[in-house]
Amino acid sequence: MVNTELLEDKIRLSGKKKSYLALRIGLTLAGFRNCCTNKAEFKVSHVKILCHELGLNSAEMMKIFFA
Repeated sequence: MVNTELLEDKIRLSGKKKSYLALRIGLTLAGFRNCCTNKAEFKVSHVKILCHELGLNSAEMMKIFFA
């Protein structure tokens, strides 16, 4: 389960647009939003790319994607 609030904070702090992040992981913006709000699940490959794009360390990754 994704910690939506923490993920939103990290996206905001990164200055990157959700549409850019969705494109980077190969999802539509709607698909990305569904994953962010726990209506769908991120794949491991998505998490890996998002961690790189958002500059997340292992502890932050665990708090956000494995809440």
